[in-house]
Amino acid sequence: MLIKEKVEQAVGILKENNVDCWITFVRESGIVHDPMLDYLISADVTWHSAFIITKSGETYAIVGQMDTATIEDLGVYTQVLGYVEGIKEHLTTAIKDIDPSSIAINYSKGSEISDGLTHGMYLTLYEILSEIGYAEKIISAEKIASSLKARKTDYELERMTRAIEHTLDIISKVTSFIAPGKTEKEIAAFMIQEVENRGLGFAWEKSHCPAVFTGPETAEAHYKPTDRKVEPGHVLNMDFGVKFEDYCSDIQRTFYILEDGETRAPEDVQKGFDTIVTAIELARQAIGPGIQGVEIDKIAREHIVSLGYEEFPHGLGHQVGRFAHDGTALLGPAWEKYAQKPFQLLEEGMVFTIEPRLKVPDRGVVTIEEMVVITKGGAEFLAEPQKEIILINAD
Repeated sequence: MLIKEKVEQAVGILKENNVDCWITFVRESGIVHDPMLDYLISADVTWHSAFIITKSGETYAIVGQMDTATIEDLGVYTQVLGYVEGIKEHLTTAIKDIDPSSIAINYSKGSEISDGLTHGMYLTLYEILSEIGYAEKIISAEKIASSLKARKTDYELERMTRAIEHTLDIISKVTSFIAPGKTEKEIAAFMIQEVENRGLGFAWEKSHCPAVFTGPETAEAHYKPTDRKVEPGHVLNMDFGVKFEDYCSDIQRTFYILEDGETRAPEDVQKGFDTIVTAIELARQAIGPGIQGVEIDKIAREHIVSLGYEEFPHGLGHQVGRFAHDGTALLGPAWEKYAQKPFQLLEEGMVFTIEPRLKVPDRGVVTIEEMVVITKGGAEFLAEPQKEIILINAD
């Protein structure tokens, strides 16, 4: 189902970009796995293999003979060609038949998801194409691969929505477990057990999923839970995601631990929380196809800074898919580490997080992470966003 949808989608993307053919060239894919293979085949291949999609709709799978039955079972490729001694004969014949003026292959300086072709395999393919006069037709497949990963089909969105539902339900359950004296590790262990009981996967490595941070002076992000204990008067936040049928969620929620006599969060915490909620909504309202991610990041960043807070030290949001960080385009600032990602145009069907953060002195970090899908007219939340800080009683 997914592979058929994605191969058909790839044909349309090739037409949009006027690229004649796209080759994904791999070997021993269980060891070195090109990110694009997830959309092209259902099992690993062993020997040199080429998956060719053309803008005319003709598709080729050229694989070792013992891999042909697995590929044929997909019912996706118009030609499945098996070889015994080597791939060159079938591959050169296919290229001559297609006679492309452009050949997109999976290399990219700016996008990790479009850079699955190893240097050795690039040299091998270049030599084969050189022998028949097509090496000069090679171009980067970054635009093809990026769009294919970014534009979520109904099949993909359904699985991501289910992942989000599980994530929010587990967060709801752990809310009654959180209490003063509990450690970050204990809170994480409760959530990990819920994930395993449900037969789900983790959106990133289990040792850091969930990330749980309580109080001031924490690692803040991308760090494992510690023995730090929950205390009244502190902000607690968690970054958490699960994997449902190969698709991920990535959600953050903020809690406040009430002190004795308190019935609501104090003014400094509430102000910080409201600032984040507003920043997320301002960003969501501005998102739409054809807009650069750097413009969206600027809106949220300027709102937070205008209220006296420091800039958050990361991009506003990333794409999510089969991985928690999964795509080329980014909602981010024009910083060196992000290269051209913030300047990519947003496309319908992309799923992004929106996740600004700020520090409340002596309290902790306030952050919310929501997930949105880009539509023709803007962007929609994939689940009910957090609009109220979650309060934890001190007793």
